[in-house]
Amino acid sequence: MDRVAKFEKVSFEAFNKGCIETFDDAFNIQDAYDYDLSLPIRKTKGSAGYDFLMPFSLVVCAGETVTFPTGIRCKMKGGTVLLLMPRSSLGFKYGFRLENTIGVIDSDYYYSDNEGHIRAKFTNNSDKDLTLNVGDAYMQGIFVNFGITEDDEADGIRNGGFGSTNDQPKRRYFSKDIFIMVEGSSEYEYSKTWVDECDGKEVVNGKIVDTCYDSIVDWEIEK
Repeated sequence: MDRVAKFEKVSFEAFNKGCIETFDDAFNIQDAYDYDLSLPIRKTKGSAGYDFLMPFSLVVCAGETVTFPTGIRCKMKGGTVLLLMPRSSLGFKYGFRLENTIGVIDSDYYYSDNEGHIRAKFTNNSDKDLTLNVGDAYMQGIFVNFGITEDDEADGIRNGGFGSTNDQPKRRYFSKDIFIMVEGSSEYEYSKTWVDECDGKEVVNGKIVDTCYDSIVDWEIEK
């Protein structure tokens, strides 16, 4: 079997942000990250799926939908995609399902500015509460090779999570000599690169830019 990927933990900062957004301070996030967050594993030699394991305990009430951080990112070889689906036993017993039916993690998601943090949005479609304890398997991931069409010319740049492939640049320019101020910063950075314009904002190397000053005033629309 080909070895096509490697799971990694995201940084504590990324994990903490994801936890706070959903759970506030319902549990000790630092302990969950340090001691309970494990990389996905296969249970048997014949298994196709890698089990994602709970890094904290959680009760998903009947009919409840919850988004929570896995704390995991995945670096994959080109031509590989990671497909995510609920653990089969939870689907049978609780109608436990992903809100997007099947999660699709592309290889370039790893390089997004959210560290390629994989998040899962689940719904408990049963009439009984579901208790997930630390170490319980709740989701499985399967690596699949894919092909492209003979006339494929995709060259978009991903930056983000859910729906990020919709946020593609509308125009692209090349500046020979520019200084940029990244959003939230007060200092200029020197850059010599492609500059994308997306939804009215300029994006350089995946970073949204507040101010873009072209010192040579030499822009060329990409053909």
